Amino acid sequence: MRLATRVWGNGPRTAVLVHGIMTDSRSWNRVAPAIARHGYRVVAVDLPGHGASGPAADYTPHALAAALLDALPPAPDLAVSHSLGSAALLPAVPRLRCARAVHCDPAWLPRPRDLDALRAVRHATWADLRAAHPRWHDDDITAERHALDSWDPASVTALQHLPGLPGAPAVPSLVLLPGPSERIPPAEAAALSRSGWHLRTVDGAGHTVHRDDPAGFLRALRGWL
Repeated sequence: MRLATRVWGNGPRTAVLVHGIMTDSRSWNRVAPAIARHGYRVVAVDLPGHGASGPAADYTPHALAAALLDALPPAPDLAVSHSLGSAALLPAVPRLRCARAVHCDPAWLPRPRDLDALRAVRHATWADLRAAHPRWHDDDITAERHALDSWDPASVTALQHLPGLPGAPAVPSLVLLPGPSERIPPAEAAALSRSGWHLRTVDGAGHTVHRDDPAGFLRALRGWL
């Protein structure tokens, strides 16, 4: 399927951004312009069932990866993903042929989740979202409320098919974690480091690092942009 995209900048290099579950490409609004100022054309995608992209029959990470490969420009200089977006990007990286990849608090490891409770988030109010995300800018809360209106709750089934901890990265790759991370515990982070992944932490940030602490997120990308 053809996915909707959002673009910032017109630099000579290309960066692609892949959001997590329940949100859409607007989740990068606070950081994408800064990435573009480093000389990039920044292309952010709406995953199937999110934003302006239509729903899908299959939300497994491999199906999401196939959709990314159809939608994103080939051989980008940089690919940045978050949460479920990292589960989709991981199998796409070799065929996408990106030069570098950054995975932000990736949803790679299965966790016990109440899928019905996650589906119910679609009905969260602006006040509910503000209470859940006290560090987000008001504009992010508003964007998230709009994103939930178009989100397909069936996409939570993707969380039943997560890939597990990967081996060696296919390209130079950074795993950017909040401090602490519930998704990549210390033992698993150490295993990633031994396998050749670079790791950095933004202390005090929550799962959505680029919205909790946009400045800290961008500082953590020094040397990768």
